[in-house]
Amino acid sequence: MQTRDIEYKHGSDILEGFLAVDDTKVGRHPGILLFPEWYGVAEHAKARAKMLAELGYVAFAADMYGKGVRPTQFDDCAREAGKYQRDRQLMRGRGRAGLDVLRSLPEVDPHKLAGIGYCVGGTLVLELARDGADLSGVVTFHAALNTPRPQDAKNIKGRILVLHGADDPLVPDTEVLAFEKEMRGAKVDWQLVSYGNTVHSFTNWDLDSDHSKPAAYNTKSDTRSWVAMRAFFEEVFA
Repeated sequence: MQTRDIEYKHGSDILEGFLAVDDTKVGRHPGILLFPEWYGVAEHAKARAKMLAELGYVAFAADMYGKGVRPTQFDDCAREAGKYQRDRQLMRGRGRAGLDVLRSLPEVDPHKLAGIGYCVGGTLVLELARDGADLSGVVTFHAALNTPRPQDAKNIKGRILVLHGADDPLVPDTEVLAFEKEMRGAKVDWQLVSYGNTVHSFTNWDLDSDHSKPAAYNTKSDTRSWVAMRAFFEEVFA
């Protein structure tokens, strides 16, 4: 497997993403744009990119925050993520910049592109889809589903798969119902899988498994959601 950091820009801001590709495979392959949870392009995101590369995809973990901005403490993460939650146009712009990098890579089939996102990264890829990006499919893991512009769902070109913790206190039922209404209204090809006994950040293996906390790792839901993602991409790229 080949991995490397890729520096790129959005406006005047310098960003740095992480590429993972199986360099034993010849030709062009489907590209997956990955946006991480609120820690940015850190070890979890890089590990997931490598897992995607092992499945035969070209995976690019894109950068929302900027080169060198890799918060580790709760308050710092909340502050950085909050900037983009409050400014969805900036969020969409960051998504577009990452997608441009992925599309330009010589290993990537530019006609077979999809996106995944974790937590705030999932919110970002949904906003990117609402912005009309050429993505065949989008998968979110424990993402906030709200948007200030639900009317933009009519711009979604690909299929949507939302993988959600049924007990996630950060994404309440009212938000889920509003998202479902948004998707129905725009006649999007969408799915939502809700995992029982599962809270926020259920794919983050660095967390403990205490379900009484707002965020906790859940081995079953992590495994099941990855299987669901794989089946979704097999369908999307068939």
